[in-house]
Amino acid sequence: MPEANQRLMQTPVLVLNASYEPINITPVRRAVVLVIKGVATTEEEDGAYIHSARLAFRIPSVIRLREFRRIPFQTRALSRKNIIMRDRSTCQFCGRVLPAAELTLDHVVPRSRGGRTDWDNLVACCHPCNNRKGDRLPEEAGLKLLRPPRAFTLHTSRQLMRLMGRSDQRWRKYLFY
Repeated sequence: MPEANQRLMQTPVLVLNASYEPINITPVRRAVVLVIKGVATTEEEDGAYIHSARLAFRIPSVIRLREFRRIPFQTRALSRKNIIMRDRSTCQFCGRVLPAAELTLDHVVPRSRGGRTDWDNLVACCHPCNNRKGDRLPEEAGLKLLRPPRAFTLHTSRQLMRLMGRSDQRWRKYLFY
């Protein structure tokens, strides 16, 4: 598959519950499968097409599940990807926005001083700030956190959907209420 098509298949699609409540963001590939299986319907279209041997399918921008799904309280896995997503690819000391590959994770309270590896002690950090901080507390290194680290919550997830939705006019009416 050409690189442009692979990128197209990873384009984010907003997923709504049957009640029109935003519940997730999924790649185009998964959204198309849900629509073809009849699990979801397309609410908004991108305008572009994907083609198979026999048909052309309009790419969805927003899909809605046909049946209401009760979404239980979910905890996100503690991972590098989720920490960087929570911190919006921003170094939590200097405020620079960088690609994920140029960010590290930093323990606010170093592990050598009893700091735990959890949501409340890990932040995204650029290499220069991480080196500057070293094995010290931020205050000792002359650094200040932009915001205290917190666990990934439903509120965090909705906020990220809203941030992603700013670039897609079709998402706005579902996210900004």
